[in-house]
Amino acid sequence: MTIALQFVLLILTAGAVVYYICCAIATVQFFAATNHETTSITSQPVSIMIPVCGVDEGSRQNWESFCQQDYEHYEVLFGVMNPKDPAVPILEELVAKFPGRARLIYCLEVRGLNYQVSNLIHLLETAQHELVIFTDSDVYVQPHYLRTVTAPLADPQVGLVTCGYVAHEPKFLVAAIASLGRCIDNLPSVLLARSLNGGSLWFAFGATMVLRKSLLAQGGGLQSIVNRIGSDYQIGTMVVNAGYRVELSPYLIETDGERQTLRQLFLRELRWAITIRYTEGPLYYGNVFTYGTVYCIPLLLLSGFQNWALALCGVTFTVRIIQSLIAIYTMNCPKLAYWLWTLPLRDLLSFLIFVGGGFSRSIYWRGRRLQIGMGGTLTEQG
Repeated sequence: MTIALQFVLLILTAGAVVYYICCAIATVQFFAATNHETTSITSQPVSIMIPVCGVDEGSRQNWESFCQQDYEHYEVLFGVMNPKDPAVPILEELVAKFPGRARLIYCLEVRGLNYQVSNLIHLLETAQHELVIFTDSDVYVQPHYLRTVTAPLADPQVGLVTCGYVAHEPKFLVAAIASLGRCIDNLPSVLLARSLNGGSLWFAFGATMVLRKSLLAQGGGLQSIVNRIGSDYQIGTMVVNAGYRVELSPYLIETDGERQTLRQLFLRELRWAITIRYTEGPLYYGNVFTYGTVYCIPLLLLSGFQNWALALCGVTFTVRIIQSLIAIYTMNCPKLAYWLWTLPLRDLLSFLIFVGGGFSRSIYWRGRRLQIGMGGTLTEQG
């Protein structure tokens, strides 16, 4: 039995080493090919839609960044579902500060169980322009953001543009662990998937989705996914099924380095893992080959610290650190290198989330417990 377990751990660890190498190669290839961000030379009118629920640290700065774009024709629509939401006073000030550009929409009618999509449905009905952008409320963008993320749509085969996101300079431990996960795990794995899929994606990141209203309507519209989990995945699938490509922009959105607790981070990433499992299906379990550093400890113990096991574990940690450094510096996040001492904790947390995501049938989201059924359909638990 012990020998069988050692063999399994050996295969898993070796597979992870190959995975780390492939991620490093995919990361370098992508950013080397897009090291000069292309910006739009036209100014097609754009509607930016930001569903808001509550106030996070840095919310005012984040929301204001969308209102200060180096772009001629655009509007920013903020949507809230509760008139007493603490974000309302801040948003009212922004609307007064940027008249004619920012608008506050009260999305009072609940259109479905996915409140974020319900919010977006209201904003989409209000939007004045054909070209629209869905984005999260807890991100910060640079003035050239709009020009950059709209540029790929000059290619008629591109139906949706999406962006990765990372905190470049986290100041707190949990924020650093979260950012490491996005920088050295999430984005490299997406870039590897993109490479294996011929240079395009079949899903999107919720932090930014740029597409046209008409294409969204062609795929069934937001109402068709308002009772399902993983709206970013569903929208990306709509675009692909309509015969268009999902393009990943080299632009990296800045996320809040908020003072969240480890429990909050765990629950958020667990929700993401469950979402991936229900949208990707059996492919989710292929992630078992991505936790080489976690497998090293039981492998060493079971082998009695034999030389072959020590050598394999040494190679695994070395390759993992090199892959992490490649991701950090390729994505221009040098301050994250100071937090690499948390890598064992980050990898262990990711593994626990993977295991939890493989079995959970419900998610906890904004104070609500939602049950997930076939196809990612949602029902609310009492």
